Amino acid sequence: MDHKYLLLDQVIDRYKDSQGQLIRILQEAQEIFGYLPEEVQTYIAGRTGTPVSEVNGVVTFYSLFSSEPRGKYGISVCLGTACYVQGAREVVDDFRRELELKDGDTSADGLFTVKSTRCLGACGLAPVITVNGEVHGRVSRKDVPRLLRNYRKIDKAGEAGRDQRIERTAGDQEQPPAGT
Repeated sequence: MDHKYLLLDQVIDRYKDSQGQLIRILQEAQEIFGYLPEEVQTYIAGRTGTPVSEVNGVVTFYSLFSSEPRGKYGISVCLGTACYVQGAREVVDDFRRELELKDGDTSADGLFTVKSTRCLGACGLAPVITVNGEVHGRVSRKDVPRLLRNYRKIDKAGEAGRDQRIERTAGDQEQPPAGT
């Protein structure tokens, strides 16, 4: 059995005897899998004795759940009134154009998911976006390429740092001890 399903079994076992824990199970399942595909929903339904239609109903009702893969960086563009009149619609369109999003909300490289949302509660900074919860205010269309470039750099730096740690660790193991 896949390691992720073993983790999911632990989550289900922890909550299955408590009433009203489906949302908690789904939240933790989404943390494990990154999203909630149909097969995971069906698995949860079977293990908890909940109808698949009920599990799917919860997943599709609450915006915090996704049945499609999400990018590493979640971009939410506020389309509330203040942001909309300050050009947020054009900002979200530019993100979609820059990332060549056609049918879905996630970029082909899996780095970015772009969603529009209603009020983020920062109307004085309109238009506002968040990237993984980090607020960016007074975003204009010219900021879109720069923001994407910055997050790609952050991602590459994280990968390079991880690769260097792996290389150092592997290199350290191959070298003979000092004085031999």
